[in-house]
Amino acid sequence: MNPPILTLRGVRKSFGNHAALTGVDWQIGQGKVIGLLGRNGAGKSTLMECMLGLREIDDGAIALFGEPVDALSEAARARIGYVPQKSDLFEWLTPDQLLAYFRTLYPHWNEAKVEHLLGRWGFDGAARSRKIGNLSGGQQQRLSIIRALAHEPDLLVLDEPVAGLDPMGRRDFLRELVNDVVERGTTVVFSTHILSDLERVAMDVAFLREGRIAVEAPLDELLDGTRRVTGHPNVLSTLRLEQELGRVRHDGGAFSIVARVSEQEAERLDGTPGVRLDRVSLEDLFEEVTR
Repeated sequence: MNPPILTLRGVRKSFGNHAALTGVDWQIGQGKVIGLLGRNGAGKSTLMECMLGLREIDDGAIALFGEPVDALSEAARARIGYVPQKSDLFEWLTPDQLLAYFRTLYPHWNEAKVEHLLGRWGFDGAARSRKIGNLSGGQQQRLSIIRALAHEPDLLVLDEPVAGLDPMGRRDFLRELVNDVVERGTTVVFSTHILSDLERVAMDVAFLREGRIAVEAPLDELLDGTRRVTGHPNVLSTLRLEQELGRVRHDGGAFSIVARVSEQEAERLDGTPGVRLDRVSLEDLFEEVTR
């Protein structure tokens, strides 16, 4: 078995009195495509920045490609592609000048891919010679993505990569991600608040709650094995499920349980009088796990 690309152990990070990360333990294997989910302010961007050594941690340890993240070699850095939530492009340069600069930094640079994406994503001659600061937000985000994909990284970290794109632009990017990056075995970690986009490409999902990874699992397995259990409050109050994700209080004191259930548990619950099992959507899961 290949060693994990990324390992986090007991990672903590606070900003003043606010604890953003409260002891993250996480391993990311080679070739995984993971959608990172969490409420606004849950610490997703902080976690991604810490993962890449862009933000100093207060406690714990992070290893990337087997190296301490705070002492990465140039060779290891060259294997990373990163698209931050807020553009970090050099706004005084043109797209051509920016890409020419980054081309000198990476030993592996796929110029054919760059030209293909520039043409496909609307960078004609006029757009390529315009200062980046004068481009639209969507154009700047596309350019950030092209820069991150150009050197064919082994690890691609994307923080809300399609937030500024229209639906067509999102589909184009996700198609590129599936057809090229995923097929090459690249490890991908991306956050998004557009759950339908995540369902198109993510093989795994990880939920960040209260500064830790609360749940991580293959998306299909999670959706197939999670149920909403409803019934009489007196019956539900006695149920104790092994992988309970949340209890939802309703008007009048009633409640329901959302839990990952095994086949044996499902059979037992189906045979319990006054209890009903229903499948849940990814939106339902997000609501319960991050509550």
